Amino acid sequence: MREYISTRGGNERISSTAAIIKGLAGNRGLYVPAEIPRLPFTIEEMFGKSYQEIAFPILKTFFDDFSDEELKYCINGAYDDKFDDEDIAKLVQAGTAHFLELFHGKTAAFKDMALSILPYLMTTAMKKEGIDKKVCILAATSGDTGKAALEGFSNVDGTEVIVFYPHNAVSVVQEKQMTTQEGKNTHVYAIRGNFDDAQRGVKAIFSDNKIAVQLADRGVLLSSANSINIGRLVPQVAYYVYAYIKLAERKVLQIGQPMNVVVPTGNFGNILASYYAREMGIPVKMFICASNKNKILTDFLSTGVYDVHREFYVTNSPSMDILVSSNLERLLFHLHRKAFGSNDKAAETVSKLMEELDKGGRYELSDQVKKEMGQFYGDFSDVDETLACLRSVYNKHGYLMDTHTAVAYDVFTKYKRYCCDESQTVIAATASPYKFPASVAKAIGIPEMKDEFDYIDAISEKTGVPVPDGLRDLKNKSVLHDKVIEVTDMEKAVINAVT
Repeated sequence: MREYISTRGGNERISSTAAIIKGLAGNRGLYVPAEIPRLPFTIEEMFGKSYQEIAFPILKTFFDDFSDEELKYCINGAYDDKFDDEDIAKLVQAGTAHFLELFHGKTAAFKDMALSILPYLMTTAMKKEGIDKKVCILAATSGDTGKAALEGFSNVDGTEVIVFYPHNAVSVVQEKQMTTQEGKNTHVYAIRGNFDDAQRGVKAIFSDNKIAVQLADRGVLLSSANSINIGRLVPQVAYYVYAYIKLAERKVLQIGQPMNVVVPTGNFGNILASYYAREMGIPVKMFICASNKNKILTDFLSTGVYDVHREFYVTNSPSMDILVSSNLERLLFHLHRKAFGSNDKAAETVSKLMEELDKGGRYELSDQVKKEMGQFYGDFSDVDETLACLRSVYNKHGYLMDTHTAVAYDVFTKYKRYCCDESQTVIAATASPYKFPASVAKAIGIPEMKDEFDYIDAISEKTGVPVPDGLRDLKNKSVLHDKVIEVTDMEKAVINAVT
């Protein structure tokens, strides 16, 4: 059975079902596989296979304590007609790149790819572990995770789902998606602060033994829907494997020839999934990490220094307005394991780095580990560059991106100019352009409007790009969640929600 361990060490070695249920390790570390598995098939064997058929062996090799029947139930329940394209993850060429469209789920963002299956994995894992308690799913969101978690867990028996998002720091569409969410077990709170405040608050709740005891007395367990949960991260690995298979199947590249991957990222989970795909055996030449003006990852990848003492910017790609990237901890663990050849030494070092970050807001990697980051390239796109890129790609190629994907494409063009690399490249298209209609409309020359939802109709009329079903009637939905709280009241909100 594949074992999972904490990035911060300890003697705990647990199954995937236990790791999915717990979400976060007791020492505040993140669960990682004690050893990343290799691909359980050859690329040729997967030619002609559907997304579901490719996802199954990938998830099975990570979650090997699930039976075939249990895992197929989870996959088939998640990746069904709730996606508006039968490919699930559509691969579209535009310009000199291939866009991996990850936004065809119910909430029109890439988080659907993992959060459609997490409720199935979670409830199946609880049955396997004989747990008859209610599980309370906590999520901090910069915009998209919240709606996807609410949608995935809505009215799922034995669960409560609580989402915290930064007040006035997500798009109008993102906020309306969350605040209109139906479901007797859904709870949404805006917090006065930014995403990092929300994320820090959620982590504090997980590590507070007093809260755990209070909830246990009520028959409640805590778990996470953020990508700190290994059950969120692993399903994302599948779509990078899928992308390579489809490129090879279409003879865009030869089997064994590497591709580049470009990911717009703030919390680092999505690009980490592509790293896992590479570690499994998918040939990847360069991981291109695209940031917005909050370019902490760009600076880290170029210097090996992580420093949160900097100005925080609210941008037109709000899902990336993040300064503390939780999933980077997992990459640090894997890089140190490669450098030292030891899980224990890697965990010891990572634990020290995270302590330095908590206490002083800064840490620096050793020269040895900096060398291990050689396959990562980081750059950023500011607000104006993002809009210019979005406009240029639409005018030249007729392809309409959202602002986050535009950040990725802009960074991709900078990378090509700097590195002269002509490798086939997959760009993670992380959201529908209709999720950020005001910015998209501005980029393609639509006049300013008073109501942000009016931009949706205007964009559709101008471009002919279909509006996702989940956004078409969003404007007229009634707000069901309107609470705005202080960060210090997050703990109380959790206790109140489950009583």
